[in-house]
Order: sequence, then structure tokens, then C-alpha cells
Amino acid sequence: MKIGVDIDGVLTDIERFVVDYGSKFCVEKGIPIKIKEGEYDEKDSFGWSEEQSLEFWNTYLEYYVTKYKTREFAAEIIHKLRQEGHEIYIITARNEWGLPPKSVGKMRQFVEKWLEDEKIEYDRLIYTEGSKLKYCVGNYIDVMIEDCPQNIIDISSKIKVLCYHCIYNHKVKGKNIERVYSWNEIYQKLS
Repeated sequence: MKIGVDIDGVLTDIERFVVDYGSKFCVEKGIPIKIKEGEYDEKDSFGWSEEQSLEFWNTYLEYYVTKYKTREFAAEIIHKLRQEGHEIYIITARNEWGLPPKSVGKMRQFVEKWLEDEKIEYDRLIYTEGSKLKYCVGNYIDVMIEDCPQNIIDISSKIKVLCYHCIYNHKVKGKNIERVYSWNEIYQKLS
């Protein structure tokens, strides 16, 4: 089976990162912390301007993409899946937006080193723009593990999606969508 795996929100807990580091950013900048639960975008979640959002990512994105740890058991489960003959396709929308000027042009290098450091095995790494559906279809993905509400809806129109549960995607339901809460549950569903 060809299994597509997103990075942000699936391999990492970006929801927790944004709350923790977004709150820190607010304190540092003297911005009142008013978190609007259930929003996918940090601007909407914190009520930030585009400039504040860019400053937040300029401050913390490099740390996030190079040092922030994976979810518990992700590497172990991916290793087991590959040992059982499944192919792992990392399918990510990571791009250069939000990197501080000194790091622009290094995102792919950061991602590849982070995957290596975190011992995430894969057969192919795919960088996307826009909807991930065409990348899933074009690579014959059998099931995609995703957290982004729009991607879940798009991909599920053609391919089964394991929706990694986050507050911002809790209302997403539909045909070809199955909710998961942990990497061990993912393993159980795929075995």
C-alpha cells in the first residue's frame, strides 16, 4: 500500500506548537492573548495581522522545522509499516514563507535533515503547492494521513483519508474520511 503522510499536524503537533509559541510571541510583543479555538490559521486563532503572523513565523519557523519533535510513536510506526512492505510518501506543503531572510532557500534542506534526525523513514518526499489531491492521485496514493481541513475534503473526493484529529478539523466528516487520534491507532487501522 502507498501511504501518504503529511508533516505539519500529522508528524508534528503544529496545533500545540502554535498555541505555545503563539502565546509566547504575544507576551513578548505585548499582544493580549485571546485564542479563538477551532481555527486552522494562526492569524485567525490569535487575531493577528498579516505582519504579526509573518513576524511570528520569522521568529519561530526555523526552530519549528529543524528542532521541534515528532508526535509520539510516529517514527516507530512508520518503520513498522515499511518493514511490512508499505511505501511511505511524505507529502508536504512546506515552503519558504515565514523563514527569516538568512534562511530563505533552505527549507528543503531543513526538512530532509529533520526527517533524518527524527528517524522518519520514507520512500519519496513530495513538496506541494495548492491542493494535495493531484499529488496523491499522480503518485497512486492508497490512503493519505492529513490534518488540514481543506486538504482532507479535497483528497477524500478520490482517496481514503485518515484525518489526524485536531481541534481545527473536528467538524470535518464525509465519505472516505476516518478520524484517528494517535500513531498507534493509525497502525491498527492500516494493518
